[in-house]
Amino acid sequence: MEHNKKYNYALNPRALVTGGAGFLGSHLCERLIKEKHDVICLDNFFTGQKRNVAHLVGNPYFELVRHDVTFPYYVEVDRIFNLACPASPPHYQYDPVQTTKTSVHGAINMLGLAKRTKARILQASTSEVYGDPSVHPQVESYWGNVNPIGIRSCYDEGKRCAETLFFDYYRQNSVEIKVVRIFNTYGPRMHPNDGRVVSNFIMQALRGENITIYGDGQQTRSFCYVDDLIDAFMLMMESSPDFTGPVNIGNPGEFTMLELAEKIIMLTGGKSKLVFMPLPADDPKQRQPDISLAKSKLGWSPKVSLEDGLSRTIEYFKDFI
Repeated sequence: MEHNKKYNYALNPRALVTGGAGFLGSHLCERLIKEKHDVICLDNFFTGQKRNVAHLVGNPYFELVRHDVTFPYYVEVDRIFNLACPASPPHYQYDPVQTTKTSVHGAINMLGLAKRTKARILQASTSEVYGDPSVHPQVESYWGNVNPIGIRSCYDEGKRCAETLFFDYYRQNSVEIKVVRIFNTYGPRMHPNDGRVVSNFIMQALRGENITIYGDGQQTRSFCYVDDLIDAFMLMMESSPDFTGPVNIGNPGEFTMLELAEKIIMLTGGKSKLVFMPLPADDPKQRQPDISLAKSKLGWSPKVSLEDGLSRTIEYFKDFI
């Protein structure tokens, strides 16, 4: 009871993080606790892992709850970070109907909670809303070039619909919304088998296996280290109420798949060879954020270089070898 007497709601905002045991969610929970938030971490553990937040269990300001956001959840909170959704192609294509439900029903349930509690809510959207872009680099005003019936559509269109819902709740119900579009992010606590390029290349290099390049390796991505991304989440959530986004969050440094593979081989000291395979369907050729809006509105830009970030990530993945 002593703890309750000292509890100050002004000093301890109550934050709900959906997908909180995932790669990004676990880093966010950690940061929120560090900044004196009272955190409820919600996860159904489809791709999230308890080990990502095990070090937080027992902290009086952290609560771990098994829950699927496709069902309503009732709690009193001040801030909602809606991160729940598998984010790598093998995971979100495993059960595409459930992926769409997670994005759409999850958004409806969390927006309903925000409306009832008058909480401010942030949606973790994605650069995938731009599809295979015909505009380069991508700016927030670009509407995208998305295949609505392809194998990636469950994720792309689910996130696009979630953005629609956020802006409709904002216009219709005056819910305080924040929408960020996340470009490729990497770092410790990525799932070693999540099928994304950074984890794939690192695991193959550490095992001394050949590195699989899809296509000719000239397709590009921009890689943002997780700590930089979480900085942007925190800045966006506490930005002016009239700044809703969407805002691109990513590192504008652009690298080909060949450059990434060669950098990882060099950093691991491995001797892996490159093996080329056919490019999967609807795989974007170029992906690079224009972050002018994040710079001007949030004063944010990434600080961690690709080499530094990869070195930290490689150290983490060594435990899985």
